[in-house]
Amino acid sequence: MKVKETAKIIESKNLAQGVYSLKIKTTAAKDAIPGQFINIFSKDGSKLLPRPISICEIDKEASTLRVVFRVVGAGTNEFSKLVSGDEVEVMGPLGNGFPLEGEKSIVVGGGIGVPPMLELAKQLPGSVTAVMGYRNDDMFLTEEFTDVAAELIIATDDGSVGVHGTVVDAMNENNLQADVIYACGPKPMLRGAAAYAKEHGIKCYVSMEERMACGVGACLGCVCKSTEVDDHSHVHNKRVCKDGPVFLATEVEL
Repeated sequence: MKVKETAKIIESKNLAQGVYSLKIKTTAAKDAIPGQFINIFSKDGSKLLPRPISICEIDKEASTLRVVFRVVGAGTNEFSKLVSGDEVEVMGPLGNGFPLEGEKSIVVGGGIGVPPMLELAKQLPGSVTAVMGYRNDDMFLTEEFTDVAAELIIATDDGSVGVHGTVVDAMNENNLQADVIYACGPKPMLRGAAAYAKEHGIKCYVSMEERMACGVGACLGCVCKSTEVDDHSHVHNKRVCKDGPVFLATEVEL
């Protein structure tokens, strides 16, 4: 069973408007795999629930995890003000990560779904094409993806960089082919990536984003609709925090 631990902030950076990076020294790094997340707890006693944040990078030798997040409320705003040397309560690694498959893969990230795809791109076997979507030219992690992927394709909503449109528009424009597609981002993006995979006969894994409470599968607060009956709840539900967040695209209704 996962337990809370006191971890130390090693590095804190502002990457883009409202987007922050924390490098955290934690024993959770030992067992972490791409696609998992950690719970970070507020020091404010009125905020009982932790914030689940995807793992961006893993350094097992240094026992560090990097997380990248967007400020969307009081909890993430508190974390954005952490600096090197500060301590924070964390729990992890949590959830199921991405299986590492395929000789040729496409990793697709949209918005704050971009960060968890970085460690995945590092660890995947064979050739990796990264397709990342942003609102505009205020981008983040592009240099890191250039270092680890064979090709980086960027799409922006306003057309300021790369393909004008969505990541699916970018995949269509470049007629991308692969053995496996891995996707993380807003549900419409996941739906589009899954449809592209089905049309091209490509296996597809998606990482679901849902609001979470406990983060360990006990409260059923983050269920998504599944195509088959769940062994735990005996209905067409899966717990994103415990059964996921990574699913085969055919396992869940997008």
